[in-house]
Parts: sequence; C-alpha cells; structure tokens
Amino acid sequence: MGKFLYGIDFGTTNSSLCIYDEELREIIETITVPSLLYFQSAQSAGGDLKYYVGEQAIDAYLKDGMNGRFMKSVKRILPRSSFTQTRVYTKTFNASELVALILKDLKQKADGIIGQDCTKAIIGRPVFFDDDSAQKDELAQKRLNKAAENAGFSQIAFQFEPIGAAFAYEKTITHKQRVLVADLGGGTTDFTYLLLDPEKSGSKDRKKDILATGGIYIGGDSFDSAFMWEKGTPYFGKETLYKAAPDKWLKVPVSLFSNICTWEQMNFFNGQKIKNDLQDYYYYSEKNEKFKNLLTLTENNLGYSVFQKIEQTKIELSRQASSCFSYSNMGIEIEEEVSLSAYNDIISKDLEKISAYIDEFLSKNQISHTDIESLFITGGTSLLLAVQELFKNKFPGIPIKSGDNFISVAKGLAYSDYLFEND
Repeated sequence: MGKFLYGIDFGTTNSSLCIYDEELREIIETITVPSLLYFQSAQSAGGDLKYYVGEQAIDAYLKDGMNGRFMKSVKRILPRSSFTQTRVYTKTFNASELVALILKDLKQKADGIIGQDCTKAIIGRPVFFDDDSAQKDELAQKRLNKAAENAGFSQIAFQFEPIGAAFAYEKTITHKQRVLVADLGGGTTDFTYLLLDPEKSGSKDRKKDILATGGIYIGGDSFDSAFMWEKGTPYFGKETLYKAAPDKWLKVPVSLFSNICTWEQMNFFNGQKIKNDLQDYYYYSEKNEKFKNLLTLTENNLGYSVFQKIEQTKIELSRQASSCFSYSNMGIEIEEEVSLSAYNDIISKDLEKISAYIDEFLSKNQISHTDIESLFITGGTSLLLAVQELFKNKFPGIPIKSGDNFISVAKGLAYSDYLFEND
C-alpha cells in the first residue's frame, strides 16, 4: 500500500482535495466540488436522511422542484457562536456535522481513487475566521477539527490558506523572492508575506520563511450580499409599508431583507415564526405584490437560484462592460441592466475595506513596497476586474502573478507535509 495524504481546501464556495503521494512526493489527482448541501424533500421514516453534495446537490435540488433543504456557504457559520444547531426534518445538525458531510464526500471520492482509507489530511483555514475575535476564531478552528474527525481523519494538521497558495506558486518560480500572497475567496481575503525559494520546495522546516500573515472577513459572498441588497431586495418588497394601527403605516423591518442577503442567515431563514411573521406583514401590507415575492422566495427555497443569477452577472462583468441581472420563477420577475461601473459602485465599500486592510497589514509588519518582489493573487474573487485594478493601483511596478485560482490552495496544502515532521 502506498502512503498518501490529502490537502483539503474547504472553501465557502468550492472545496478541493489534492491527493499527495508521499513516496513519489507529487500530487496525483485533484478533486473539486461546490460546497453545497441538499436534503431532498421525500425522506423515508426512521432511516438516515438522504442528502447530496456539490453538483449532485444542484441536480437533486432542481429535480426536486426546489423543495427540500438547500445549504450554501456553510463555512461561514463556523465562527458563529449564535449558531448551535439546525433541524433538518427529523435530525438536528451542528456546524461540525454539516461541514463533515462535505469533507466526507471529498474523502470518499479520493479513497476510491487510491483504493484505500486515507486518514491523514492537511486542511486549510483562513488567517482569521472572523475579524478581530480570538474567541470566534478558536471556536471555528475547533469545529473544523471536529468536522475532519467526523469525516474519518485521525491525523490532522492545519495550514493558513494563503501559505498553501504560496507553496503552490513556489513550484513555478526559478529563483528566490519575497512574495506577498493574496487569497481572495468566497468568505475571506487573506494575506501572507514570505520568502519563497524553489530550492527549498519540499523542505521540512519553512516556519522561518513565513514573515507575516493577516486577513479580513470580506470575500466574494460579501460582494454578492451587497449586490442582493442594492439590486435584489427592491424586488422583494424592501420599501413595503404595512398597517401597524388604523392610521399608522410603517416600513416592514429591514432585518427581513438583510436575512436574504447573506447565506449563513438564509440557510436557516425558514422557521415557523419567520413564516408566520411574513404572512402577517403580507396581510397588513394589503397583500403587496413585491412583498409576496419574499414569501415565494422563502417558502419555495429559491435563494440559491437567485444567487446563481447574481453570480452569473458578476462573472459576465469580469469580462464585459454590462450584464443583465435576469430572474424569472414562480411569479418573481427581475430584469435589470447592470453596468460595470454600477457594479463597482455597489462593491466599492468592501473594496475600500480590503484596500485599507492592505495598508494596515503592510504598516503593522513594516513591509515597504520595495520589500515585495512579486505579488501572487489567487481565489475565485481575484478574477473580478475591480479587484485586479485595486492590486495594480496599490502595487505599481510590482509583477502580479496568478494561476489555478480555484485549486492552488489545495495544491499548496498537499505540499505542506512538513507539518507532520514530528510524527
């Protein structure tokens, strides 16, 4: 039997696993799945819940008429102390148990390729699961570790995701250089400043080469949330008035709409109290048509299909000057042309926060622009034109490299086998 370990990048949007052959010292296969869960609507009484992961979750969700229970971006609940568990039909799941379902799916696929049970994994984690909260960060790390154990791993090490990306980039360079790595994912934007040297690739001790790490809790989901707030919620009745008293009209609570803008809230925005509240507001709004769209959205689990259209709009705006945000389903009709400049305005506040954090990171670690010989950016969010412009303007004259935007972290994690040096 061979000796293998898995490098696992459990991401907010997608998750990847690289199979690393420790004897050949090379990656032999990479698996990527969307970080999605779907529990079908028809469940057998008393048996295990039937669920799907990744692309199969999407297929089953659509085939099931978008009934059932669909979950996206479950990584974002890891640091949430307010989240203890959720009930899915007859079973309750805590955060670790939900994450474990995705990790287990990756592991089963990889085990099938190597023909054995691999229990050794290096799992990526953001530099900060949550901004400036050591307590939340510790909670998320503990939950992720438990999820890995639940998935069948017994030898577990963790590595910062941008360090993983850096080690993947190191395989492509020809000489020693000081590199700033930016990993822009769905949930976070993480930075690492380190010394890369192709002659050290695969060395056991790289701790001294890692000079600074940091991160901010903003990523692609943040941009999607801002877009949903600006362009989506008006179609779901954000400005709806309801009759609070015979001669008193008030706006429905804004919290109803913030809940449909973020996935960690939308995943669980389906309790009976919420349903009753929505029905009451709909009645006292004199059955406002746009507010009815909000009932349709929540009652029919349409959140993912709406966000698919937002994602499609975002992708189109990464290569063209305008796109149409279009959605038509069950009476919900959205048709709005969005220019690249309008989109950039929507995400500008989050971009400003990333820009300010870069300044803070460089200042705190006493890194000048002349100290940076190259910049490596990775992660799906790095493909956005506004993000690329941010880095070009921030680091003029410094070569900007990118590659394997969706799997570079998993590759580098697999190359981080030095973390098991004491085993």
